[in-house]
Amino acid sequence: MKITELISINSINLNGSPHTKNETLDMMVDLMCAGGKIKDKEEYRKGVYARENESTTGIGEGIAIPHAKSSAVKSPGLAAMVIKDGVNFEALDGQQVHLVFLIAAPDTKDNVHLDVLSKLSVLLMDEDFTSNLRNAKSKDEFLRIIDEAEKLKDEREGNISPNENESDKKNSKEMHKEKILAVTGCPTGIAHTYMAAEALQKAAGKAGCEIKVETRGSGGAKNVLSNEEIEEAKCIIVAADTKVPMDRFSGKKVIICQVSDGISKADELVERAIKGDAQIFETDNRDSLSQNSSRGERGSFIHQIYTHLMNGVSHMLPFVVGGGILIALAFLIDGLMVDINSLSEAERGEFGTITKVAAAFKEIGGYAFSFMLPILAGFIAMSIADRPGLAVGIVGGYIASVGKSGFLGALVAGFLAGLIIVMLRKIFSILPESLDGMKPVLLYPVLGVLIIGLLMKFAIEPPVGALNTALNNALSSMSGSSKIFLGIVVGGMMSIDFGGPVNKAAYVFGTASIAAGNYDIMAAVMIGGMVPPCAIALATLLFKNKFTVEERKAGPVNFVMGLGFITEGAIPFAAADPLRVIPACTIGSAVAGAMSMAFGCTLMAPHGGIFVVPVMGNWLYYLISLIAGTVVGALLLGVFKRTIED
Repeated sequence: MKITELISINSINLNGSPHTKNETLDMMVDLMCAGGKIKDKEEYRKGVYARENESTTGIGEGIAIPHAKSSAVKSPGLAAMVIKDGVNFEALDGQQVHLVFLIAAPDTKDNVHLDVLSKLSVLLMDEDFTSNLRNAKSKDEFLRIIDEAEKLKDEREGNISPNENESDKKNSKEMHKEKILAVTGCPTGIAHTYMAAEALQKAAGKAGCEIKVETRGSGGAKNVLSNEEIEEAKCIIVAADTKVPMDRFSGKKVIICQVSDGISKADELVERAIKGDAQIFETDNRDSLSQNSSRGERGSFIHQIYTHLMNGVSHMLPFVVGGGILIALAFLIDGLMVDINSLSEAERGEFGTITKVAAAFKEIGGYAFSFMLPILAGFIAMSIADRPGLAVGIVGGYIASVGKSGFLGALVAGFLAGLIIVMLRKIFSILPESLDGMKPVLLYPVLGVLIIGLLMKFAIEPPVGALNTALNNALSSMSGSSKIFLGIVVGGMMSIDFGGPVNKAAYVFGTASIAAGNYDIMAAVMIGGMVPPCAIALATLLFKNKFTVEERKAGPVNFVMGLGFITEGAIPFAAADPLRVIPACTIGSAVAGAMSMAFGCTLMAPHGGIFVVPVMGNWLYYLISLIAGTVVGALLLGVFKRTIED
């Protein structure tokens, strides 16, 4: 589909004079309606504004490309406006916008707006092209400039030759249109998943190729890739730190990488996909821990281990958060209802179960919390060996939970269970195919549970249990400078990669400490994760000349994210200026973690941010620590970051 086929004479304004961004959008919607592409003007307008509220479509260099995909659109369309005097569109580079294209796409599966957006993005990178559009004397000349530029681009890329007829052009273009697919997913499925998807879509738009991204977030898989799309795709990018169904990609070129690479290296990944710079994915070795390690991909041995671990962690978190907060509420209820000073030593040992309501909360929370380690081990094993590994891993994790090895034992059990099933599969591969149905329902569970049970009881529990006990005793005995140093370490780790592997390692350590009764570590962990977004939000208010217009607009929202313990709110700022933002936030988080430890703050809830203040020990000092870390981080951002010229 050609760009000029989507835009009519009635949808072009060469002498626009809006005074504000909203006025510009309203005028563009009116132009789109004049072209007959819209069946519900107000619904489409809402879609345009909703997209604009996500992030500005002012791409810089005096250009804006607002767009909306909506059921209010009858057929794909374009509208264009030239603004001679310019308008403040809150563009990424802060410049006035002089040329606006509005895209209307029907709410169908073909993602036509991405196709058109990619075409426009590539053409608009040519300064001569945009200059010619701004200086067009008539609407016909405006359309002719677009048509000639599009033809020239196609000829240079070898998509058509000047002598082809229109039918041949259409067929040739379809044949040469690059089609790539992507899958994104992070352990929590809150922020990284969708940021990676957006980054890949933008990169594809700049590269002039077609892309569809399947997101595997907390709400489940969205925009799922169909078998037909996979068959047609030239290459598939899998940017994920969680388990992704890979069998469907057998025989296709696949790039496997971390979800963070999908955000920070989107251009490079898309370029590799277009060139076909990837190995053919085979399912023969899908159960192996070292899958793809020999290919030089980022899907290496270490990344595969991390992916399996995070699959267990992501499934464990709902049990930890739900059960942990209910247990914390039980202590809060008893604290409000009972005078602890009047209790005997024996009664104090039952604190949290003294009143009936508290006892009910603690009992239910305890049930949920008791699943933490079995679920962790089970889903690690399932990530390695698919469904047959689940039961074996859960049994191993349960043995660790009732024994002395605890969290460390459950980790070992998960990986062992997966490898046991991999081994059994290889051993039983010599059996006749007629016995295939017996393997998953009889052979794997019976032998798998027996082997993991024997290994856990006689090989894992004794040494790992002793190590776990020693670690817990060491943590419990920490005081003074050693405890403050621990606060610095775990607080800083929460800010190094904003939800990445280092952040998750610190968080898992904190939740495991709750299970062991060390509540001060979780307090330092959570405050370390709250500081980065809060520090950035404060810095955008104090040092406006250090941030772009878009960053200043998005900054205050980070207060809400930070106070809610959503560290990922800092990612867009860190991605734009990592060498300055990450050190400033890390130092602020370390300060807050150290102060939390020094003040003896405790936290029995594994999540919730400021909203679980009632179940914090020394909550006033906890808030002081949070404010201090936020101020330190914000001041360092003001010092480290360069002044931006408007």
